[in-house]
Amino acid sequence: MRPLLLAIALCLTLVQPAAAQWNEGPGYKTFVIGDEAAPTPAPVTGGLLMSGGGDWAYDAFRWFTAKAGHGHLVVLRASGTTESQDEFYNVVGGLASVRTFLFLDRQAAYDPRLLEAVRKADAIFLAGGDQANYVRMWKGTPLNEAIDAHVAANKPLGGTSAGLAVQGAWLYGAMDGGSVTSPEALADPLGPAVTIEGDFFHFPLLTHVVTDSHFDERSRQGRLIAFLVKAENMRGDGDGKPLVGLGVDEEAAMTVEADGTVKIHSNKNGHVWLFQGGEVQPLTTGKPLTVTGITATGIGTGSSFNVRTLEVRDPSFARTYNVKDGILEDAQP
Repeated sequence: MRPLLLAIALCLTLVQPAAAQWNEGPGYKTFVIGDEAAPTPAPVTGGLLMSGGGDWAYDAFRWFTAKAGHGHLVVLRASGTTESQDEFYNVVGGLASVRTFLFLDRQAAYDPRLLEAVRKADAIFLAGGDQANYVRMWKGTPLNEAIDAHVAANKPLGGTSAGLAVQGAWLYGAMDGGSVTSPEALADPLGPAVTIEGDFFHFPLLTHVVTDSHFDERSRQGRLIAFLVKAENMRGDGDGKPLVGLGVDEEAAMTVEADGTVKIHSNKNGHVWLFQGGEVQPLTTGKPLTVTGITATGIGTGSSFNVRTLEVRDPSFARTYNVKDGILEDAQP
């Protein structure tokens, strides 16, 4: 090869993103990029990254890698391969290594090598996809316990889309193979299409929270109301503290510090929607929902919010919703 062409080829080689190596285990494939033997450069501190799907709000994801001490991230997913891993390592940057576990079967959640990698991780990220896979493959397993222990140890965890949906104490599991729409959910909130799951993850900051993603873009206001109503119905008296809903718009994310303080990040003026309250009329399976006085508070990039106290300062908007016979009425200022 001529000297000039050789020099160009060498330069192109140097600027290529690092490539992942992969292997297999019982019920999973695993991919790694970076140096897993490298020390974690900085302290690891707790927090939650809750991303609403779509393109990442990179400021939030760089907050997350800093929470990880710029060390070692484990990505858990049940579809795709290395998409999140590559974006973290090559675009977000600032991590020593990223390892992905792609789940193919529930037995993977019992594998000692996988569990050891999760326990050693500086941070865990739950990828997008179908949250029903996460419920079926992880609920009640040693992996479920390991993820709870990771958060309890004040280490950061994040997720986007399906990986956001499973973070609340009560969650929409999409267990029937579909994704219920707002009109469908409001038409029969206690029905089989509103598949609410409890007793999965146990994150103290989200004990009374139900989440949803792709929020305003897919008009999910109505279905989040239905999720709250069904979850309250399932938990009975609970502990006296009502559940609240957090809907995160696409290309938006909320970063939650260990003390509950929240910052909103967005690529396109997105929001986090806080749903609270409402007086629910008596419920019957197969019947539409009627509820009055639900408040929806828009939390934007200029707002401040605490997920523990639910205090919002400088909200982007405040609305009241009513549902009559399964129809969501226009928001009232």
